[in-house]
Amino acid sequence: MEGFSDLLPMAKVLVIGAGVMGLAAAWQSLRDGHQVDLIEAAPEPGGMAAHFDFDGDSIERFYHFVCKTDFPTFELLRELGLEDRLRWRPTSMGFYTDGRLHPWGNPVALLRLPNAPLLSKLRYGLLAFVSTRRNSWAELENVSAKDWIIRWCGEDAYRRFWKTLLEFKFYEHADNISAAWIWTRIRRIGRSRSSIMQEELGYIDGGSQTLIDALVQAIEQQGGRIHLGSPVQFVTTKDNGVTGAETTSRHFAADHVISTSPTPYVADMIPDLPEDWKARYRSIQNIGVICVIFKLRRPVTEHFWVNVCIPDLTIPGVVELTNLRKEIGSSIVYIPYYMPTTNEKFFWPDEHLVAEGFGCLLRLNPNLAASDILATRVARLRHGQPVCEPGFASKIPPVQTPIRGLQVADTCFYYPEDRGIAESVRLGRSMAHNIPRPAHAAAPTPHVESAV
Repeated sequence: MEGFSDLLPMAKVLVIGAGVMGLAAAWQSLRDGHQVDLIEAAPEPGGMAAHFDFDGDSIERFYHFVCKTDFPTFELLRELGLEDRLRWRPTSMGFYTDGRLHPWGNPVALLRLPNAPLLSKLRYGLLAFVSTRRNSWAELENVSAKDWIIRWCGEDAYRRFWKTLLEFKFYEHADNISAAWIWTRIRRIGRSRSSIMQEELGYIDGGSQTLIDALVQAIEQQGGRIHLGSPVQFVTTKDNGVTGAETTSRHFAADHVISTSPTPYVADMIPDLPEDWKARYRSIQNIGVICVIFKLRRPVTEHFWVNVCIPDLTIPGVVELTNLRKEIGSSIVYIPYYMPTTNEKFFWPDEHLVAEGFGCLLRLNPNLAASDILATRVARLRHGQPVCEPGFASKIPPVQTPIRGLQVADTCFYYPEDRGIAESVRLGRSMAHNIPRPAHAAAPTPHVESAV
């Protein structure tokens, strides 16, 4: 019946997980006129974007940056009055190989790289150029990144520029990662430039915590309720419709539930799902991530990130945050380790990871000394990166489950896009928009794709 949705009453919406996706879903649900409870197992909101006090500086446990195509982030910042907190900086890349650190990330640096055949360099550059301008990914969906890169670049370029990066990101899965997933990563960075020679990335003044704090404040001002330290035991249903969720302290009744918990938890958390749906969630594999974070007296390099091609060091690269966020006095350096949680290194003591990580920094800059270390921190996450094999799109279940009123998504649902704040905002808001709006609600938020 025409206009039926405008006669619907306000819904009780329960959002599980207070990462950026959950916060965005809660915020949009409130804007659409619903009552909202947001529950989070951790003692603080933010998920992977949450900060910690690092010897006096507020720093993310897992680094974040903004690209020029992150339109959902720009839109949300405008709504929250934070548009003037977005900063843009020229950044650069480095490439450590053959025992030396080289400039990287632009055509001149590529052509000047020593000890690599000209043909390999030209084919590598052509792949980056075409990927940046490509808009469709369907024909890449069932192709492995390894086969796709070799087809474009050849075996030599794959070995020099890609093999170690993929192996130390995905280990035994390295040869079977989707080309579509790799393509979106190349395209996102490739389109965040002020010119062909200059990469330009952004950050939110004060880090991701600025956005998290603003979302929490906006949700509470709109009447939303945030419950921290409230892990979900299971989602409750009746007559194939969702009725809420049971936590360790109470039951939350709801007409609609939006779950942003990692997919490995979903099958056990929602016992009334059909068995074939549980099997789909359980089939999605994840890689763990460890970030070893250093605060140093002086910079390691001049680059924001350095790709590392060192077979005896099991890391794909180094990120020097302070070459983007220059207002931080000391040098903040992240060394990300990606690995299956079955790998023994995932359970190494923090001091062993710190020692190995600093050994890597010494290779990049032999002038560093142990006395340059001001502070260290090790952050671990068991489900840090979904393993996106060829054909992954068909593996992802629909966001709307067979249980009426229950939607489920996590970072793997961004595919072929990679994890990031922009995709979290986009998907969180999309799930909120799937809930029928009551008559008194404001008009839906328009989607604006304009350059910043």
